[in-house]
Amino acid sequence: MRLPATSHAPELHRRVAGRLTLAVGGIAATGLMSLVVGQSVPGVPKPVQIVIRIFVLLLAIIVHEVSHGLVAEKLGDPTARRMGRLTLNPVPHIDLFGSIIIPGFLILTGSPFIIGWAKPVPVDIRRFTDPLRGFAFTAMAGPASNFCQVAVWALIFRLAYAQGWPAWVAYLAFSGAAVNLFLAFFNLIPIPPLDGSRLIGALLPAGAAAQYLSLERFGFIIIFGLLWLRAFEPLFNVVWQLLLRILF
Repeated sequence: MRLPATSHAPELHRRVAGRLTLAVGGIAATGLMSLVVGQSVPGVPKPVQIVIRIFVLLLAIIVHEVSHGLVAEKLGDPTARRMGRLTLNPVPHIDLFGSIIIPGFLILTGSPFIIGWAKPVPVDIRRFTDPLRGFAFTAMAGPASNFCQVAVWALIFRLAYAQGWPAWVAYLAFSGAAVNLFLAFFNLIPIPPLDGSRLIGALLPAGAAAQYLSLERFGFIIIFGLLWLRAFEPLFNVVWQLLLRILF
């Protein structure tokens, strides 16, 4: 539902839908996760590996989405809370196609990358005191939450590695750090509807921002096409090397 724009709203409000879904949360394109997804891990049965991958992916994208809603609420927009989206309960966030079917198929088939998304958290930027600044802060909350999760998983991994904890704990922590790091960087790519595009949109003049963000309707086509062409592989390589430096 599109809310009517107020008379004092800037041009961006009038030309972009009043209620925006900031970040199709959780696109987690982990291009070099083949080193995690495809390999055999001693001491961790294959079914356990699959459960762990699904768990860390769902947790990453749910926390990502909830973070958007929490920051929006701090800035004056309670829409997400009113719609029951500020919860870690996965049910309100799950998109049947994006959260279960697509990532499940890719995991079970040993795909070299995993893609998944949750239902976007709705945000009404007109409720912000400073709409453009709030627009950017709300968008960046998702990747920031993933970086925080990387720090937690990295600490657990180092403890597991140093203390000789069970292999599944180390695998859980490694997978959690990997998924969140790739998710954070991938969402910072400035292609609508990824979070990076929201930051760029907030920095552009209102008219240019509206035109740029209108590319969102083609966003998934562009993203899947670039994934198919392996255009993101240089980015994934850099992120993979960063992951290894963080963990080891």
